[in-house]
Amino acid sequence: MSKQKQAELKKSVAPFATPNTKSSIFQLINTFLPFLLLWFLAYQSLSVSIWLTLPLTIIAAGFAVRIFIIFHDCAHDSFFKNNKANRITGTITGIITHFAFTKWKRSHAMHHATSSNLDKRGTGDIWMMTVDEYIQASFWKRLQYRLYRNPIVMFGLGPFFLFLIENRFNEKKAKRKEKMNTYVINASILAIYALFIVTIGWQAFLMVQLPILFVSGALGIWLFYVQHQFEDSYFEKEEDWSFVKAAVDGSSYYKLPRVMQWLTGNIGFHHVHHLSPRVPNYNLEKTHDTITPLQQATTITLASSLKSIRFRLYDETNKTFVNFREIKGILRKGKHIYQ
Repeated sequence: MSKQKQAELKKSVAPFATPNTKSSIFQLINTFLPFLLLWFLAYQSLSVSIWLTLPLTIIAAGFAVRIFIIFHDCAHDSFFKNNKANRITGTITGIITHFAFTKWKRSHAMHHATSSNLDKRGTGDIWMMTVDEYIQASFWKRLQYRLYRNPIVMFGLGPFFLFLIENRFNEKKAKRKEKMNTYVINASILAIYALFIVTIGWQAFLMVQLPILFVSGALGIWLFYVQHQFEDSYFEKEEDWSFVKAAVDGSSYYKLPRVMQWLTGNIGFHHVHHLSPRVPNYNLEKTHDTITPLQQATTITLASSLKSIRFRLYDETNKTFVNFREIKGILRKGKHIYQ
C-alpha cells in the first residue's frame, strides 16, 4: 500500500470519528443497569446455591468488560464530544473496573503510537521478545519471560496483578494530575468495598465480586493479547514502520458471535480502532462495513484465535511467531538457524 493510499485510508475514517451523545447515553444505560441488576441477583442467589451465583457472576463479568470498553473510549476522548464528560465518565468506569483512568490513558496512548514497532516496545503492551533477543538473554530473563507468557500466569494470575498492583500505584515520573486521579480511584474503591462489607458481609461480597473481577480481567487480557499476536501479524523496525500498516495489518478483526461482539463493545474491529482511536465503539462495525480496504484485515475467529496461545517469540527473519520448542535446538547449538 503506497503512502498516498495509506493517507487516503486514514482520511476516509474521519466521518465516523464523531461521538453521538444519545448513543453514548443509551450505551451507559444498557450496560450499567444490567451489570448492577446481575450483581444484585448474584448476591441474592447466594442463599439458594453457589451454582446459581457463579453463572450470574460470569454474565456480570461480560458487562464489566463492556464497562471497560466505555472506559477505554473515554481514554481516547471518543465517547463524548466534551472532554470533561469523558474524564468524569472515565473516572467512574475506572472505579468500577479498577483501572486508574489518567494513568491508563497515558500508557494506552503510547501503545497506539508504537503498536507493532519493534524498536518502541514496553509501554502499554504485552511483553514480546524476538527470537534473537531471547537467545541473547540471560537465563533469569528467559525464565521470567517464559513465566510471563505461560497461559496460567498471564490469564490466571494476570488479573490479580493488574487489579492489585499495576493499576493501584503511580509511576515516579507521573504528573500530579495523574497521581491525584489514581488516588481518587483507589480511595473510592476502598470506600465502596468497606460499604459493601459492612452492609452484606465480607464473605458474601467477595463471593460475588471476586469471580466478576477475575473473569472480566482474564477476558480483557485475552482480547488485548489476541488482537495483536496472531499469525502473519505486522511488526517492523522503526525505519520501516508505518502507522497505517500497524493498524490494518498489525491489528486483527476478531469476528465474534453477535452476543460476545456486543458485550465486548465491538472491540473485535481492532484494526478500525487502531486506524482511528477517535471512532466510538458503536461506530466501529459501521466503519468496517463501509470502507472496503478495512475488510482486508486479518480475520480471526474464536476457534482460530486459540492458536495464538502457542505464540511465544517473534521471528524477525521469517515474519512469524514461533514457540519455545522450536528454538530449543538453536539454544543448544548457540546459534540462530534463521540467519
